[in-house]
Amino acid sequence: MTQVQFTVDGIPAPQGSKTPWGSEANPNTRPWRATVTAAAAEAMREAPVLTGPVSLEVLFFFPRPKSHYGTGRKVGELKASAPVFHTSKPDADKLLRAIGDSLTGIVVRDDSQFARVTAEKMYGRPRAMIVVRTL
Repeated sequence: MTQVQFTVDGIPAPQGSKTPWGSEANPNTRPWRATVTAAAAEAMREAPVLTGPVSLEVLFFFPRPKSHYGTGRKVGELKASAPVFHTSKPDADKLLRAIGDSLTGIVVRDDSQFARVTAEKMYGRPRAMIVVRTL
């Protein structure tokens, strides 16, 4: 089994709709994809792209809002009620779309090779932890 694993620092950006002129509606998508592509190329080094079915596992981490932290004497302390999982926008499927397109031609021949895909959205230092494995 071949495996490629790497981390991309930064706030994950979704790949959503296109504008009528063909560009991305979200201005953060293009820089995020470029960062993912660069990290993937570094992780692959001189290895050839993977062929055949592969799995894609991504852990997305987003910064916590101020409301997750206490105030007064407890400023900076995480509230007991603060959630672990990020359940607001962006949607996981749109985040995965940006990752899949970023890996095409670098890690995999085409993003249609992803036969198994898992994603989690959580709070923490903003980043995406990506693992691609042959099946």
